[in-house]
Amino acid sequence: MDANSTSSGTQAAPFVILPGLICDARMFAGQIEAFGATVIDGFYGAADRIGAMADYALARMPDRCTLLGHSMGARVALEIWARAPARVDRLILADTGAHPVSDKERAGRMALRDLGRSEGSAALVDRWLSPMVGPHRRDDGVFMRAMRTMAIDGGCAAYERQIEALLHRPDAAAVLPTITCPTLFLVGADDAWSPPAQHAAMARDVPGAQLRIIADAGHMAPAEAPEQFNRCISEWLDNT
Repeated sequence: MDANSTSSGTQAAPFVILPGLICDARMFAGQIEAFGATVIDGFYGAADRIGAMADYALARMPDRCTLLGHSMGARVALEIWARAPARVDRLILADTGAHPVSDKERAGRMALRDLGRSEGSAALVDRWLSPMVGPHRRDDGVFMRAMRTMAIDGGCAAYERQIEALLHRPDAAAVLPTITCPTLFLVGADDAWSPPAQHAAMARDVPGAQLRIIADAGHMAPAEAPEQFNRCISEWLDNT
């Protein structure tokens, strides 16, 4: 099937991806190939709040699209839904959460910030990245080097802006019951940061939402298991 059409032959809305923390289009090569997706690149520019990230994305999105948000990007996608629901034809929320900030989260993010300030972006990424990846890909040197390079390119300044946005994020849980477009939740089975049970709870709060769990993948599921990730999306698109 053509990535720009549905099983009924109708033209599908353009496919747009919102990346997560210090990630860019390199994370979504499989989705770009499979769906002709456009990634909102640039690490959200100077934005240091979720609302400013939503503004950054809205200025670069088509009038209406299938919107995939990954991790922090899903928080941005929920803010876009809250502000401009007419711009969202279908919504895919992957490896994410809707919970408020905890003291443990704040401390962890600040510790990484301080490491980056004292030792540089490579040290920050080397501590941050491995727990984000599931055990099946953690020893894949080629894969890990590519993810590491991407995150280091994002840099400490982008990391600091983006964690400021996350630590001051709006209440995403309140948005979930308002969603009226077709919605799919995707999560790696081995995602320790945003586990499957968390996604099941969110899916229950969105009318008609579906949940798919990606085997042998962690928090970076779109890149860790792109074929399975894409297959779940294709099957869902064909039936919505």
